[in-house]
Amino acid sequence: MANHEIYIQRCIEIGKKGLGTTRPNPMVGAVIVLNNKIIGEGYTSIYGGNHAEVNAIHSVKNKALLKNATLYVTLEPCSHFGKTPPCSELIIKHSIPNVVIGCTDDNELVAGKGIKRLKEAGTNVIVGILERECKEHHKRFFTFHNKKRPYIILKWAETNDGFIAPETKDGQKPVWISNTYSRQLVHKWRTEEQAILVGTNTVIQDNPSLTVREWTGINPIRVVLDGNLKLSQDFNVFDNASKTIVITDKEVTSTKSNVFEEVVFYGSSLAHEVCNSLFEHQINSVIIEGGSKTLQTFIDENLWDEARVFKGNTSFKKGTKAPIVNGKLVSEQNIATDILKIYKND
Repeated sequence: MANHEIYIQRCIEIGKKGLGTTRPNPMVGAVIVLNNKIIGEGYTSIYGGNHAEVNAIHSVKNKALLKNATLYVTLEPCSHFGKTPPCSELIIKHSIPNVVIGCTDDNELVAGKGIKRLKEAGTNVIVGILERECKEHHKRFFTFHNKKRPYIILKWAETNDGFIAPETKDGQKPVWISNTYSRQLVHKWRTEEQAILVGTNTVIQDNPSLTVREWTGINPIRVVLDGNLKLSQDFNVFDNASKTIVITDKEVTSTKSNVFEEVVFYGSSLAHEVCNSLFEHQINSVIIEGGSKTLQTFIDENLWDEARVFKGNTSFKKGTKAPIVNGKLVSEQNIATDILKIYKND
């Protein structure tokens, strides 16, 4: 692996530290190198804070070293004023002569303008190092800006005979198919995505909280599909643990913690309607946790990017069949007694 690739790979590694906290900003990673030695590192702060390049520059105690250094970054430095000043201007201010970029920024506010500004100032700019890996790293950001919808992750657990729920059950609570280690992993995933989505039947049958309890992190925004407004405010999804967006066919006045969005609910384009609504709310990623009807709606409309499927070591013999997803199997691993398969939508 060439030196440029080594340092961009390091940028990706440290950029992941911002997963779940930088949204809707991308989780950028940056390193500063002098004489083949890293002298500074940084990743994007919690939304509203410094960008990765700023944190990397601030981490270098002797700023005089920057005049001979190379800055590596996963994504093109911004050139516009947002919550913070432009990163490209700070790079120019410190006379950093070389900038190596993993991939360009498709956001129309940047879209090559950062690179252009650096070159106009005399900076030597290299673009496209580990480009595929950097685009994968920034998949939520790119999906949001290019496809005008959130990055969509489908998640469910199915029995070894292919059921997602039993035919009957006792009480208003989940029937666990996956083991405790898998369930903890799911809570970790919840901290990484901006929103979590379920349908009416899941709320009625399981009364889930859809919060993070077995991991440390930020609760996702809860999104509930409730066309006929069957759900009372007594369900856990309407507590104050997190904001809840209700997608419905009815016109309802929103409250401080619960937002009601009216869409064309009944028809062949519900998933598209939901995506449009979530895009308007600036949600760049969502994990859909079922049930089967809700998951299949997004599969049928081909609105999904990843599917994470647990196969548990149990059987129901009868019940609700698990969804069928046609995608590329990219990984498979054992989690104690469970098997986790991850698919990508090609």
